[in-house]
Amino acid sequence: MTDQPSDPHWWRQAVFYQIYPRSFADSDADGVGDLPGVISRLPFLADLGVDAVWLSPFYPSALADGGYDVADYRDVDPRLGTLDDFDRLIAEADRLSLKVMVDIVPNHTSSDHRWFQEALRAAPGDPARDRYVFRAGRGPDGALPPTDWVSCFGGPAWTRLPDGQWYLHLFAPEQPDLNWDHPEVRADFLTTLRFWSDRGVAGFRVDVAHGLAKDLVDPLRDIGDVRGYDPEDLPEDGSHPLWDRDEVHGIFREWRKVFDEYDPPRIGVAEAWVRDARRAPYASPDELGQAFNFDFLNAPPSAPALRAVIDGALSAAREAGASATWVLSNHDVIRHASRLALPDELSRADRETWLLADGREPVADRALGLRRARAATLLMLALPGSSYLYQGEELGLPEVADLPRSALQDPTWERSGHQVKGRDGCRVPLPWTRSGPSYGFGDGGSWLPQPESFGELSVEAQEGVAGSTLELYREALGLRGQLLGDEGLEWLDSVGQPHAGVLHFRRSNGWQCLSNLSARPVQLPAGSEVMLSSGPLTGDEVPPHTTVWLLWP
Repeated sequence: MTDQPSDPHWWRQAVFYQIYPRSFADSDADGVGDLPGVISRLPFLADLGVDAVWLSPFYPSALADGGYDVADYRDVDPRLGTLDDFDRLIAEADRLSLKVMVDIVPNHTSSDHRWFQEALRAAPGDPARDRYVFRAGRGPDGALPPTDWVSCFGGPAWTRLPDGQWYLHLFAPEQPDLNWDHPEVRADFLTTLRFWSDRGVAGFRVDVAHGLAKDLVDPLRDIGDVRGYDPEDLPEDGSHPLWDRDEVHGIFREWRKVFDEYDPPRIGVAEAWVRDARRAPYASPDELGQAFNFDFLNAPPSAPALRAVIDGALSAAREAGASATWVLSNHDVIRHASRLALPDELSRADRETWLLADGREPVADRALGLRRARAATLLMLALPGSSYLYQGEELGLPEVADLPRSALQDPTWERSGHQVKGRDGCRVPLPWTRSGPSYGFGDGGSWLPQPESFGELSVEAQEGVAGSTLELYREALGLRGQLLGDEGLEWLDSVGQPHAGVLHFRRSNGWQCLSNLSARPVQLPAGSEVMLSSGPLTGDEVPPHTTVWLLWP
């Protein structure tokens, strides 16, 4: 097998494309996407112009949390393929000059994992339980949970076994939390990192990276609800019992030693919902190399807010010795073509209410949402650093907000008492063709129902169509590859027309980006040459909610 090209810095300004395998392409007509399906569509991604693919979990799993409950970290779920299929995927990606990053889920295993099954067979106090977090209950008969913690998916964060002990799960009961103070846990994950690195993966996206180190010294502290916290509410000194503790960095320094055994070194990107001031260590060269910055995703579509977010992210990346990361959609959030179609004043909680109303109230302005989404994407792709795309955004896919209740599979739906609809709406299988049983996803239908509108949003419907969202992405990624230089950015006032609703900056090679986020047109800078626009221009004016890439003579 050909290894990755020996450029240790390939990732710094790469474009990654996230594949949620169950929803990407189905090769065997069982309604579920699989690795052979991914292989069959890799030429599409190479033609799109991305540098790397990131595979969400494809490991054996009971699917209590969409694959993030892993039963075996060093195998492929039989429903999705085999290790031979994975090796073929790596080989085909290599042939197409695509790199492959895989998800790793170190905070918890599946309850089907051999370690947890061994712990269930063991008696309280047996060393087999030390790899997880088991505790006696409170109260005279131990019938109360050890703490008052509420899990991220709703309901208690503890489940009691028939022998009286309780085990910790910060997510679903089928996802018991590992004890990262246990040397066998640490050693086994190093083995897993080498297993996939030896097979040719370029790096790892690290799920819940900020949650591995926990304060497990008795008595445990009551903190109540651990869900939906704002990172800025976490203590600045790393003293929270569950999240972003200083001890976590020792784990990732061990991982870095493994990464550096390879040429080029493997990379990591942390999913770490932490204070901005505490993100840098995760992304440092001594640890993972990058950390997701979700502020760009969550920022309102206003020029001052986005400029502050961009400046903060670039500053933090420089401090860490990393490059910035940018993302607008992923498998956990409402797709940005829909998010930007909603009133700006809606909070995250309001968006959950919108989902519960099946997208009927408030009514999303889909045309405005797509216009804003295209502008936001062109802005993102012009920024220094790595961009992470989510499958289907290149088609302008909206959130499927009106999935029937009977189809929902996200555990948050049941565990929240049907108060949080969950993330299924952004995981609906992709449309490849205008028609067919699942719009080309596969011959056996799809595991989540697709709306009729998907046909005209399909790859087939947009391929070669001037101005389509697919062709915009292709053109933007092609130009980006030609224009990239250093990682610098210089802010500019729009020439002769400073405007509070405009973001205007210069990259190297005379490349400029101007994004009009206001409600009125703005003049193009005199003498500039338009290379690409997210939407039609009106003479020498940039309409509202439009981004242009410019060359300056």
